[in-house]
Parts: sequence; structure tokens; C-alpha cells
Amino acid sequence: MTQYEAVIGLEVHAELLTDSKMFCGCRVVDSVTAPPNSAVCPVCLGMPGMLPVINRRAVALAIRVGLALNCEIKRDNVFARKSYFYPDLPKGYQISQYELPLCENGYLDITDGEGGRKRIGIRRVHMEEDTGKLTHLGDGRSLVDYNRSGVPLLEIVSEPDMRSAAEVLAYATQLRQILRHLRVNNGDMEKGVIRFEANISVRPAGGSALNTRTEVKNLNSFRALTGATDFEIARQIALVEGGGTVVQQTLGWHEARQETFSQRGKEDAHDYRYFPEPDLPPLAIPEAWIAAERAALPELPAARQARYRSEYALAADDAAQLSDTPDVAAWFDALVAAAEADKTVTPQDGANWVLNALFALLNEHGRAIDEIPITPPHLVALISLVKRGAINSSTGREVLALMFSTGEPPATIVEARGLAQISDAGALSTVIDEIIASNPDEAARYRDGDTRLSGWFVGQAMRATRGKADPALVNRLLREKLGPN
Repeated sequence: MTQYEAVIGLEVHAELLTDSKMFCGCRVVDSVTAPPNSAVCPVCLGMPGMLPVINRRAVALAIRVGLALNCEIKRDNVFARKSYFYPDLPKGYQISQYELPLCENGYLDITDGEGGRKRIGIRRVHMEEDTGKLTHLGDGRSLVDYNRSGVPLLEIVSEPDMRSAAEVLAYATQLRQILRHLRVNNGDMEKGVIRFEANISVRPAGGSALNTRTEVKNLNSFRALTGATDFEIARQIALVEGGGTVVQQTLGWHEARQETFSQRGKEDAHDYRYFPEPDLPPLAIPEAWIAAERAALPELPAARQARYRSEYALAADDAAQLSDTPDVAAWFDALVAAAEADKTVTPQDGANWVLNALFALLNEHGRAIDEIPITPPHLVALISLVKRGAINSSTGREVLALMFSTGEPPATIVEARGLAQISDAGALSTVIDEIIASNPDEAARYRDGDTRLSGWFVGQAMRATRGKADPALVNRLLREKLGPN
């Protein structure tokens, strides 16, 4: 039986985080919550006689993305008209780039699920304007909202270097991380500010041909991206095996049925009748501008993960989680800086508390890390209290929850609520004597070899002290009083 492999390229459309649109002064608004058609003007509505003007901030962000993706930044590039007719495109054409894009010939190194590394080529990164948003009512009518029309959009086109849905997911995930760390896109897939389109074909394994491909449009979740990729690979293989022919077409993804469906024949470049935009001059990028954007690049996720692993000896998964978003990474870096001043807390201590206790509170309350009243120095102070034995780890989590709701420093909470750990052997000895005296049957069973009761006795001691007893001291005293079993 012939073995097949997939050949996959990805087109990523990412809205740029600018205050105004690409070619006019209209503000960029949330396309989900803003009233429909409330941020429009004659330019983005395509009224006759209106002239576009290039958004400098959008160009700066696009250059930054190109540099982060190891692209060549083209000093001279041109905007073009891409003609097609659809209700969400009021002019009847989209201002985009074609022959002379801003960025070319880059790459992104991905890590697959098994820890392997692979380089995915970036063919081009170019600027364009977004279209409007259609809402289909299901009764043959549709509504159009032009708030999104004209929003600066970046199209990032990969080479067809991916061979599986796992590689597609790794590429898309890491690309989204980079865009978020650059703060050029917030990565909110549910609101459509980043969308994926997969170009998929199949061929006999080991071949070099680029066979007829299909394009699955407007995938706005990782689940949809991987589901559509897997389905389309299997569909094309079954079609070829059955003697059929893959037809070049544009497909949609039906989430409920978990299958692709045909939308229209796939266009080629000549179908769009590209020609230079006559209302915009060629865009010349001075070398000094490129140098300034290069200097403004932040530490990117892959470099940050490598630093966390080499400098702090964090596990790969921990480093990946802490560097996933720029806000979490910045918060953790501030925590490490505070820990260096404290001397008792290590980066690993901080990572453990952030990933386990703090993330649990963020998930429970639906909050982002930049929205909470806890500061990195306050968390370091809490961890220090636990490590020095002033409170135990269970009380530490209780204090963290109170810090989360009140913003108070840990020492204030511990003192005000009397939560300091009981480490006085004499006081705990009295408590344990009372527990043993009150539970003679359990004490006898323990002495007869039922060691499972050790945890039960510790629990009784913690309950009697409202969780404030030093667990290590409780265990030692119990062994002394009950015997070594």
C-alpha cells in the first residue's frame, strides 16, 4: 500500500494593535462588543473620492514582526489593489501587498510534541486591511458590520514545510506567542483578531511534488486548526486511493460535524487582478527605522525559555508555561529579582508557587496576572515565611488567597489573623497527648502495626491547631509518643 505524507503551508492573518485603522483615522474598536458600524468613515467605507493614508504605527509593528521571524526587510515596497467582490469589502477591492511585500525569506524554528526541532520557512509577511464582518441570520439574510473594515492586518505566509497537524499546531502556537510578546496582537482567537488558513495537499511519502492543494479558511482556534488539518489529510488520501482527483478549492470547517465543506473554487493570484494602488506612493523604509525597530525587540519566548532553563534550572514544561504570555513572563522576572534581594527564596520556589497556587487562583477567579493586587515582592515574602517556618505551606495557601482578595502583604495577614505556625514543642506535645488520650483504640491499632493511622493522627493535630502546627514537629512528636511504627 502506498504511504502518503501531507504538505502543509499556513497563512496567518493577525490584526495589529494600533489605535487607528490602516488607511484612515477611525479608531480600532472591539468587533464583538462595539455597536455595529460605529467606527467608520468615508475612507474605510470606500466612498468615491476618498484617499487613504498609510498608518506609520502599523508599518513599525510589521517591521518588528518581520525581524522577529528572521525576515529580510525590504527597503522599497508597494501597496496593491486586490480585487474581489464580497459584501464585507465595501470598495470591491482590498489594499494589500503582492509583488513587493515588506518582509520576505524568514523562518521560525519550532519544537514538536516529542522535543524535536524543525525550521519552517516564512515566505512573506505583508500588510493589508481587514474586511468587514458578516452575520448570517439563517433565513437567507445577512448583516454586515464595517467596524473591522480597514483595521491593519498582517498576513504571514509560511513555506509548505509542515507535514502533520502536530507540526501545524506547534508552528501556530509559537507564532502566536511571538506576536503576543511583541505586543502587536493580543492573540484572542475567539474574537477573530488572529485567524489561520491551512493549505493542504498530499503526495507519496518521500516525494517532492507539490500536488493540488485545498485551502481551509478562517480557522480561529487551535482545535479547529488541528481538526481541519487531520480531516483534510485523511479526506485527500481516501480520495486519491479511490481513484479520484483533488480539486483546488476553498473550504470551510464545520465544527459540529468535524468536517470540511466546499465554499468556492480556489482563486489564483491572477484572479485578483493585482495592480499598484494608485492612491498610495511606494513605501520607502530607511535603514535607521529598521535599526530602531530591531533595538526595540523584546526577549522572545524561545530565548526566555532557554534562559529560564539555563539560569534557573527550571524544567522544560515549567519554563514554557512561565514564558507563554508576556505578562506572566514579566511578572515572574520581577519575582526572581525580588527573590535575589530576599536571599531565602530561589527561582524554583517562585516557579512552584506561581504555577501551582497562583495559577489556580487566576483560573478560579477568571483573572489575568496583570489584574491582581498581589505584587511579586509580596509573593516572595510569603514564600520566605513558609521556608523559614513562620507558617506552614497549607497556611501559606490560605494567606495567598487572602492576599489575592485584599492586596495586603503576607506579614500583615498572618499577624492580624493569628496564623503564625506553632513550633513550640511543649505546646504541641500537650495537644498530641490529648489526642492520643481521646483515641485509645486508634493508638492501640497504630502500635499493633497499622501505620496508615499516622496520617490520621497528623490530621487530628492539624485540626486541633486550626492548621497552624508545624507538620514536621507533629510527626516527630507522634513517633516519640506512639512508637516508631
